[in-house]
Parts: sequence; C-alpha cells; structure tokens
Amino acid sequence: MWRLVCPVHLFCSFVIPAKGDDRFNYSEDPLYFARIALCHSFSKKEQNMNIFVFDIETIPDCEAARRLYDSPEWSDEEAAQALFAVAREQNGRDFLAHYLQKIVVISAVLKTPQSLKVWSLGQENADEKELITRFFDGIERFSPILVSWNGSGFDLPVLHYRTLLHGIAAPRYWETGNSDNQFRWNNYLNRYHERHLDLMDVLAAYQAKAYAPLDRIATLLGFPGKMGMAGDQVWSAYQRGELSAIRDYCETDVLNTYLVYLRFEQMRGNLNHDDYQSACQQLRQYLEIENKVHFNEFLEHWHKL
Repeated sequence: MWRLVCPVHLFCSFVIPAKGDDRFNYSEDPLYFARIALCHSFSKKEQNMNIFVFDIETIPDCEAARRLYDSPEWSDEEAAQALFAVAREQNGRDFLAHYLQKIVVISAVLKTPQSLKVWSLGQENADEKELITRFFDGIERFSPILVSWNGSGFDLPVLHYRTLLHGIAAPRYWETGNSDNQFRWNNYLNRYHERHLDLMDVLAAYQAKAYAPLDRIATLLGFPGKMGMAGDQVWSAYQRGELSAIRDYCETDVLNTYLVYLRFEQMRGNLNHDDYQSACQQLRQYLEIENKVHFNEFLEHWHKL
C-alpha cells in the first residue's frame, strides 16, 4: 500500500492501495474508481497548480465583548447585542469590526493535480483554533494559490486577528522573501501578487467603487448564487444550533467563487473554451458523486440556468 502525497492530506486521509493489495476491499468504497477518474481529468495547463478557494463564516466574539467591556456576567446574547449596538452607533449598521468576529466555519474548494474536493475544515465540533490551524498548516505544507471573494477586505484580516489571538504560527503565509526568494516577487500579502487572488478586488481593478457582491456576479454569469441563507443570518442560525446548515451555506459560497474563478481563468487565457467546459463538468461530476443534499440543490439550480 502506498500513500498519495497531495494537499488533501491536510485535512483527511486518502489512501490508494497498490493493485492486488488484499488489505483493502474495493467494494468497501463504491465511489473509489469514480474519485480516481476525477483525479486525472484536469487541464494540462494546471497540472502543477494547487488551487485553494476559501470562505469563512463568523459570529460575534462574545468572550471579547465580556472582556473589553468588563462584563463577565453577560450572556452570549447580551454580549452580542452590546457589540451590535456599538457598531450601529459607530457605523450605522450591525457589521462588526474584524477583530470582534469569531470564525465558526472555513469552507474550501481544493483543486490539485490529483484531486478535487469541496468541504468544510474540521469536524462540526472543531473549535476556532483547530480550524485556523488546519488552514495555515495547508499553506505551510503546500503553498497553494489562495482564491477568495473579498478575502483581502474581510476573510484574511479576520484570520490575522484570530491567529494572533490563538498564538498560531503561520510562517509560510507571512513569508515575503527572507527565507524563500520566490516569495519576494509573489507572496500572500501583496495586494498585487497572485499567491492570493481576491477576485472581487481584481475584477474591480482595485477600485472600491467598482466592488460587486459575489451573489450578483455569480447569478449574472449563470451560476446558482447564494443558497440557504445570507451572511447576516449566520449568528441567528448559530444560536439555533444550525452549524451544519452554516457549513453547507459556506460550501455553496466557495462553489460559486470557484466557478467565477474558472470563468476568470478563461478570460485571462489560462483556460481555453474546452478547458473551461471540462473543469465545469469535473465539478458537476464531483458533486453528483458526493450526493449531498446541498450539493444536489446547487446542481439543480445550476442546471436550470
């Protein structure tokens, strides 16, 4: 038995046995051969690229509110409402400062030369520190291209503050060429480099007045767009114990982002028409194989468009 070394190992064990190895019964995984077929169907232009499309979902950091306002007796709801009240007073809306948001979900599409995977990091009961550790461990080991929608404006700043809070080391992410010269001219931190591709920022030509919501752009391009809930409904869903639904929602968000990314790659000439169509078909096949409720709903909406 040999182990496939690929970025999927960041988060799960994916073992491919040597042919004839009787320690593994192929019948135990009826999707085995379908998964392997997907591993070999990527465009030749992308054979050496690991693409990690990501999105986070957050809730108010109630513990921070109790600490900052010296009110240890506050319940989570009281702490959250205090934070919202301050935000409304300062900014006229409920959107909290980045450092006051706690991460409850990180979802991703991971495309490698060997695999395609859509999932949420960690188990449902994983705490914030574990989710963030998994995220940066992947970057540490495989240096993928990060792809996001407004990642520079929201997801990454939140990750920075939360990583600081938990004392998590992420040297590869912060590398700017001191230890690896390749990162001098292309790193995760420079807005104009490509190790992190913030599609919203790039498509707007780095002009805030040209920013557009992911839901509108995805729908405009013929993709399903937002499904299940919206970002401002996450806190209410979390209070009701609906973390699974939040994870599903976040996964459909990264699916939309990935599809916009594929169209962007076609626009800038990295994928031709056939490559683009093939990549979309690969994703359809993957979602069909996984056969999850929210994936099936995504496919149903996609097929109607």
